[in-house]
Amino acid sequence: MDFFDTITTRQSIRAYTNQPVEEDKLQCILEAANHAPSAGNRQAFEIYLVRSLSLRQNLVKAAGGQEFLAQAPVVLVFCTHPARNADRYGKRGESLYAVQDATIACTFAMLAAAAQGIGSVWVGAFDESQVRQILDLPDGERPIILLPIGYPAELPERRGRRALSELVHPVS
Repeated sequence: MDFFDTITTRQSIRAYTNQPVEEDKLQCILEAANHAPSAGNRQAFEIYLVRSLSLRQNLVKAAGGQEFLAQAPVVLVFCTHPARNADRYGKRGESLYAVQDATIACTFAMLAAAAQGIGSVWVGAFDESQVRQILDLPDGERPIILLPIGYPAELPERRGRRALSELVHPVS
C-alpha cells in the first residue's frame, strides 16, 4: 500500500476476527516500531508482546472493560524506559522524551499494521498500576499505550477531520 493511502485509510478498529496475525506480518510491525526515531537514538521504550488470552482478559479489566483487547489475537504494550535517557537528557529525557519515543514507535507499528490490512486501535485509558502488575514490568518502566492488533471484524464509519485552516497556524 502507498504510504499516503496507508495514512488516509487507517482506522481505529475495535472489533477483531479470530484469525491469527501471521508471524511475518507481526515481525514487520515490530521492525517498523524498532525503526522509529527517538531522542538521541536512545530508544527509551520497550514493547511487550501479549498473546495469552488470560493476560489479554486481565488487560480488559485494567482498561475499564474494553473487551476488544481480549478479542484481538495480539496486544502490544508500549512502555517507557526512562533510564535509557537519564544520563544524557536528565529529567526531561525521563519524563518527556521517553514518552515521545514510545508513542512514535507505537505510531510506526500502527501504520505498519494498516499497510498490511491489519487493524489496531490506540488505547490510552487504563490503570497503569494494574498493567504493571499484570505484565510484571520492571521498576522504572511505565506502560503508555495498549495496542491490540488483528484482522478487522468490521470497519467503522469514517469520521471527519478538522480542516487544515483550523489546524495550521502560520506565524511570521
